[in-house]
Amino acid sequence: MPTDADGVRFLGIEFTGSSYEQVARELVELAGRDCFSYVVTPNVDHVLLLNPRHRNATTGRLEAAYDNAAMRLCDSRILQLLARFRRIRLDVVTGSDLTAYLFRNRWLAGRKIALVGGDEAMMAELGERFADLEIVQHLPPMGVLRNEGAIGAIVDFVARERADFTFFAIGSPQSEIVAAKCKAHRRCRGVGLCIGASIEFLVDRKRRAPIWVQHLHLEWAFRLLSEPRRLWKRYLVTGPRIFALAWRERRH
Repeated sequence: MPTDADGVRFLGIEFTGSSYEQVARELVELAGRDCFSYVVTPNVDHVLLLNPRHRNATTGRLEAAYDNAAMRLCDSRILQLLARFRRIRLDVVTGSDLTAYLFRNRWLAGRKIALVGGDEAMMAELGERFADLEIVQHLPPMGVLRNEGAIGAIVDFVARERADFTFFAIGSPQSEIVAAKCKAHRRCRGVGLCIGASIEFLVDRKRRAPIWVQHLHLEWAFRLLSEPRRLWKRYLVTGPRIFALAWRERRH
């Protein structure tokens, strides 16, 4: 993967080290360009998906999407903690906090915003909170990666609207792979952010863990207790594999 001047390589990913304000300034600059770029927010799930030991049909496409991203921002305090054990400083800029920072601190004022994903009610909820922003939305069907027509429709939407900021809220690895498709389209412009459930947190559909819980690296536990039926496998079965991966890399 390409190396950023201020980047930190950890577990096979070149993370962009930065603060929220520095990232916001860079995003505004990217948003003004007449070509398309995008930002990814790697967390534990993404690192495991990119691990050669767990490759599947989607891994190569996700890897290519990461290669072409303008920034790779660490979205996980667990990754930060594991890096600290290696004496590596890994700045955390989560997708949820970055999205809230951009909306609430006027970084998006006067700019056209596109949302890919969510539902119709989400637009109304955003409108209530940010009435001065111009927001357009595209609602793709489920299973985007298995539907080339749906991918094409998203790319056509981004190319047609030519928004300054495009928020991809269709989950990973869909968001990253579709963002890479947009980058390859000559009529797409602006900057895209792969943000997961960030809009749901922004409009208070879901609760973030308290700050003290986040600082204790226990946000995963808060989310697990909030949605146990949906998240138990992610946090109790798949997620712990990151410790073995980190151990193997340390030995090598």
